[in-house]
Amino acid sequence: MTDTLVPKLAQPKAVLTGSSAAADHSEGMSYLETLPRRIVTVYLPLTVILIVLLFPFYWMALTAIKPDEQLLDLDTYSPFWTWTPTFKHIYKLLFETNYPRWLWNTMMIAVAATILSIIASVLAAYAIVRLRYRGAQFVGGAIFLAYLIPPSILFIPLSTVVFQYGLFDTPFALILTYPTILIPFSTWLLMGYFKTIPFELEECALIDGASRWQILLKIVLPLAIPGLISAFIFCFTLCWNEFIYALTFISSTQNKTVPVAIVNEFVDGDIYRWGSLMAGALVGSLPLVVLYAFFVEHYVSAMTGAVKE
Repeated sequence: MTDTLVPKLAQPKAVLTGSSAAADHSEGMSYLETLPRRIVTVYLPLTVILIVLLFPFYWMALTAIKPDEQLLDLDTYSPFWTWTPTFKHIYKLLFETNYPRWLWNTMMIAVAATILSIIASVLAAYAIVRLRYRGAQFVGGAIFLAYLIPPSILFIPLSTVVFQYGLFDTPFALILTYPTILIPFSTWLLMGYFKTIPFELEECALIDGASRWQILLKIVLPLAIPGLISAFIFCFTLCWNEFIYALTFISSTQNKTVPVAIVNEFVDGDIYRWGSLMAGALVGSLPLVVLYAFFVEHYVSAMTGAVKE
């Protein structure tokens, strides 16, 4: 008799607890039910953030389609709009300059350097996190500290090395030097992601007779795809926008990358061809926009250390 009464007496308390939690939740969300509060707390901050983030791209696209007279005479014409757009700058960029070659050079160098960096980072991060040896954490911290060294200091000794090996003014000069600034951060990023993968999965594989290579290729890497995508996006973006090494190691016009080429070729002394400059920057940013648009979810999940089980 007593045993049957205990659940009946405990049941209203549980229901009351659940209802109170629901009431608290609804009370918290009721703060955004009125339109003025939503405008102040949600819509207005988002609008300000969007304007700040998107205005540079708007200005870049607007300058790329403006006629030359409107770019120079801001008193007569509105600087924020044009009623007579032209594609002269974009046409000249694509068909009257070496811009397609520059774009190809940038893509090839970025992809090659990124692949090399990802391979090295995966091996280094897995060895530091999973292979237990003395000083592993110190090695991981030292690798990350190497990322903090500014490239403006490294390019001077690296230029000597590149010249000694006969790689000056070749794409290999950038393909082999970019990993020096990509591997440290990518290794640190993948170390944090590998730590979120349950070690019990690897122990079971070791018991079943799997080797370390099989565990890395068949268990760890499939689970770490979001982290690999995140590291790939970081490395590819840094290679695509890098300026100092590309300016120092490449001298011929046909071998230049987009960031260096548009600055050197469209600036004549103190005369800036703003239409061609902005058209080159706009077209050069489109591959990165497409990359982030397709993989932004994996990028965010990797940064938060999420693992899908």
